[in-house]
Amino acid sequence: MTLGTLALADGRSLETWISGPEDGVPFVLHHGTPGSAKPPRALERAVHARGLRYVALSRPGYATSTRLPGRAVVDVVADTAAVLDSIGAERAYVAGWSGGGPHALACAARLPHATAVLLIAGVGPFDAAGLDWLNGMGQDNVDEFGAATEGEARLRPYLDAQRPELVGATPEGVIASMSTLLPEADRAVLTDEFGEDMAASFADALRVSVDGWLDDDLAFVRDWGFALDEIAEPVHVWQGDQDLMVPFAHGRWLAEHVPGATAHLLPGEGHLSIAIGAIERMLDGLIADA
Repeated sequence: MTLGTLALADGRSLETWISGPEDGVPFVLHHGTPGSAKPPRALERAVHARGLRYVALSRPGYATSTRLPGRAVVDVVADTAAVLDSIGAERAYVAGWSGGGPHALACAARLPHATAVLLIAGVGPFDAAGLDWLNGMGQDNVDEFGAATEGEARLRPYLDAQRPELVGATPEGVIASMSTLLPEADRAVLTDEFGEDMAASFADALRVSVDGWLDDDLAFVRDWGFALDEIAEPVHVWQGDQDLMVPFAHGRWLAEHVPGATAHLLPGEGHLSIAIGAIERMLDGLIADA
C-alpha cells in the first residue's frame, strides 16, 4: 500500500505512507516543516533498494492527520509506535529531516522499536546552552520563529499568509518563495523530480490548514518533553555548512551533545543538497550501525 489512514485509540487519525517489501525492516522518515508523509521518490527508491520498507506519517495537523493542539515533540513517539504496531513491526530504523529531526531524536530516546537513528539537517533544542538558535538562518526563518516565540496569535497570521504560495507551488515557485533560505547548492537540486516532490509535499501538508506547521513551530521553541541523555541507540548526525534553514551550528551542537553520536559535517552542502546527494551513504551507515 502507499497512502493510507490509521485510526488511533484516542479518536484521531493519521495519514500514512507505507511502501516496499512487507517483510523488510521499516525505515521511518519524520518529514520536515512543513511537510507530509508523501516521500521524496529518490529516498523511497534508495530505501527499497536495500530491502527496507518505507514508512512515514503526516504529523498531527498536516494533510488529513487530526490536529493535536499543544502537542510536544515527544508526542510523536506514541503515534510512531501505533503506525509500526499496525504493520506488526518489532524494530525500525528512524530518520528525521529538518523539522523531523527533533521527532527522530524523541524516538531515539523513547521508541522501543528504534534500533538506529538518522538526523538529516535536524533542528537543535531552542534553549540549548551554547547554541545561538537563530544565528545563520535565512530571513524567512528568522521572521517565522520570531513569531513563534510570541505564540499562536502572532504566528498563525504569518503562516496563513505564506500558505497559498506553497499550496500552489511549482519547483520554480518553491525557489521563489524560499529565496532567502536557499544557497546555490540547494537551488541546484530543486529541479526535475526532487523539486516536484517538495512542491507536492508542501501542497499536501497545507491543503487543509496551517495547523501542523503552526504546532511544529510552537513545539520547537518549547521544551521537547524528553532529555537527550535518554538516548541509547546509535545516532548519525548529517549537516552541511551552507545550510540557511537549519544552520551548521545546530548539527555541530547535536553531534557534540547527543550521546554517542556519529558526526558527518560536510563542507559545501546545503539543507536540500545533503539529503539528496548523500542519501546512499546515510542509509548504508545507518544499517551498518544498527
